Amino acid sequence: MEPQKKFKCLVIDDEPPAREVIRRYIEQIPFLEMAGECSNALQVITVLREQQIDLLFLDIQLPQMSGMELIRTLQHPPKIVLTTAYDQYAVEAFELSVVDYLVKPIRFERFLKSVMKALPEKEVPLTSEPALATNHGFLYFRADRKMVKVFLNDILYVESLKDYVKIHTVKGPVITKYALVALEAMLPAAAFLRVHRSFIVAIDKIESFSVEEIQIAGGLVPIGKLFRQQVLKTLDMGA
Repeated sequence: MEPQKKFKCLVIDDEPPAREVIRRYIEQIPFLEMAGECSNALQVITVLREQQIDLLFLDIQLPQMSGMELIRTLQHPPKIVLTTAYDQYAVEAFELSVVDYLVKPIRFERFLKSVMKALPEKEVPLTSEPALATNHGFLYFRADRKMVKVFLNDILYVESLKDYVKIHTVKGPVITKYALVALEAMLPAAAFLRVHRSFIVAIDKIESFSVEEIQIAGGLVPIGKLFRQQVLKTLDMGA
């Protein structure tokens, strides 16, 4: 399998806490890579001369030269998302062909929406890993041409469909291209249990179980022979 392409991001803001927020968001999206941080526009010009950058997260209020002035100096700018505490520059910003305009404080969902707008689906690998937001108890999965939020507490069980997984939730199924074993590694081990080579279940959603199957939300999930001993040990300990 070819390595997943990473899009290099540069964050420009004169306030370290603001850069920290964007950096943490970038680190949660597997197909993004943090290329660097700058506190002023002149540093940006230097970085762009030294390396290829795919996406700028650019504050407007900067010392020496504003973000808007910086954009006007760039002959071949990367895709740009403006991050600012002010909303009065939006019209002017879009006249400069920026991708999006984010007003602080910036929520992760809004940030992710800008990223997907900046990087059309054909540029983002279909096999993109879920975007992590475990601090908030949810994951984003690529499904139906968009990133779909799935709360961990809503998951009933996960079913492998060869190259895809079907995530059964209390709100309905979500199908995404991902390996079950990789998803298993991302789910909290204390809350989810592999019971079959094709199934992972949410332990707190189990209604009943026997030596051969588990009942969840009215459905039956088989227990694989290779997993049976560990499954029964785990569930008996929790009973």
